[in-house]
Amino acid sequence: MKRPTLTALLLLGALIVAVSLTPPVFGEEHAYVGTKNCKKCHIKEWKSWAETKMAKTFDTLAPGAAAEAKIGAGLDPDKDYTTDPECLRCHTTGYGKEGGFVDLATTPDLAGVGCEMCHGAGGTYTQDEYMSLKNKEYKKADLVAVGMVDTITVEQCQNCHNTDSPFVGDDYVFDFEAKKDEGTHEKYPLKYPH
Repeated sequence: MKRPTLTALLLLGALIVAVSLTPPVFGEEHAYVGTKNCKKCHIKEWKSWAETKMAKTFDTLAPGAAAEAKIGAGLDPDKDYTTDPECLRCHTTGYGKEGGFVDLATTPDLAGVGCEMCHGAGGTYTQDEYMSLKNKEYKKADLVAVGMVDTITVEQCQNCHNTDSPFVGDDYVFDFEAKKDEGTHEKYPLKYPH
């Protein structure tokens, strides 16, 4: 049996050190992929979500849209807010993050509040070893390990549903219990349960 050379051992050692020093990957480090990727397996949820205010919230940023609400909030109803960073962080998916919304021309599928705003960026999840139809055996733990969110929390919602919004007063409190019952999409049995 041939013994490894010193160079081969040093390279192996360097590789082991490099891998051990690589930080773990959490949800916010995954790239956004857009709702069309979610739609492939979750078509009923996607259709239900597509009819919600969350799906259409980007449209309210256009000049003339939601004019009464904008006037009530002290905003100019004729102004184009579709490029305003303060608005985009809550009216788009993944704004300012890897693979997230850039602008309507570049990333139209990330306009509005899509699946990944609540369930986490799907960049790693959509790889073959997880979501692929080739792998029907993945489990919920696998999803969480790649940054997907199983249970939506009040804290997630309050990233946008808070007093930073010009449409609510300083005394606004997000009623998570009431809103979660309304939901943002219908929940159906999964074709391939996690």
